[in-house]
Amino acid sequence: MSTSESTSTELLRAQAQIWNHIFSFISSSAVKCAFQLGILDVLCEHGKPMCLSELSAELSVVNSSKVFFLPILMRFLVQSGFLNQDEDHRYFLTPASRLLVKNEPFNVTSLLLLSHGPVFSKAWSELSAWFQNDSPTAFHTAHGKSLWDYIGEEEPRVVGDIFDDALASDSRFNTNVLITECKYVFEGLTSLVDVGGGTGTTSIAIAKAFPNIMCTVLDLPHVIGDCKGSRNLEFVGGDMFDKVPHANAILLKCILHNWKDGDCVKILKKCKESISSRGRGGKVIIIDSVLENPKQSNELVRAQHNMDMLMMVLFGAKERTEKEWEKLFTEAGFTEYKIIPALGLRSLIEIYP
Repeated sequence: MSTSESTSTELLRAQAQIWNHIFSFISSSAVKCAFQLGILDVLCEHGKPMCLSELSAELSVVNSSKVFFLPILMRFLVQSGFLNQDEDHRYFLTPASRLLVKNEPFNVTSLLLLSHGPVFSKAWSELSAWFQNDSPTAFHTAHGKSLWDYIGEEEPRVVGDIFDDALASDSRFNTNVLITECKYVFEGLTSLVDVGGGTGTTSIAIAKAFPNIMCTVLDLPHVIGDCKGSRNLEFVGGDMFDKVPHANAILLKCILHNWKDGDCVKILKKCKESISSRGRGGKVIIIDSVLENPKQSNELVRAQHNMDMLMMVLFGAKERTEKEWEKLFTEAGFTEYKIIPALGLRSLIEIYP
């Protein structure tokens, strides 16, 4: 149906829809503003709903005339579901907005600042250009190098530190759920290698929760740095494409979605070489998204597809459907797999030799 054949109602609905797409950046900009003004921390510290006058008195709004515009911001945050408002028009936090409170152990502040910073924004602005050139990623189109090289070479290392903190925060969040809700995954294991485990956020928690498991963190030497181990935790500098230390189980947490299919097969083959037989408990544990699960909510599906786009822009990689995962596992020589959708937008996947 052409525009001229559409009814007025359909056109008006279409206009609203395209406006929402065009102005979708406003939502994350408003959230960033709320964080930077201290609105979320003030509401958290107050401990109970606050009226607008109480809230504005606590904020760092120097120009009093700007307070006039504060209700617009607050109304938007409530309408978008980021903040709550009671019948007395007092504001309070939602579970989502609590994740940007500074003292929240699972806060995603670094991810917000990184995604809204100039380095990532420039990569998004080059997306259409990337589709028309020979550059490996849109990030490379924008900056002339890969994200990994940019982080490693940047001086001072501001973006790299924020990036590392964002990954660590995500690891804390998912590992907490993994250990409390999926502890059966670790039953019977005596050793585990956390491939690409960074500074060990996940492995430190696993080693503490399961003292009988010897945990090894494998990552590049400059990432490991001077990280110190403990009784059942060690750090090993190395490259997952060259060699993975031997263990009962290998953990790949949010690693494979950073890589193209061919590289994923290489990584999985190295992991298969390093684990014991299935009869002796050998397996690879993968934590990553599985697209097109009909049982997932629209909120989770939307988050998965946002991450899918992010992987494309930053790494020229992608999230995968179950069929795409199965193809990788088969090509790497694994005989069986099991998918458990237990981690929100991500799944717990076990694959066996």
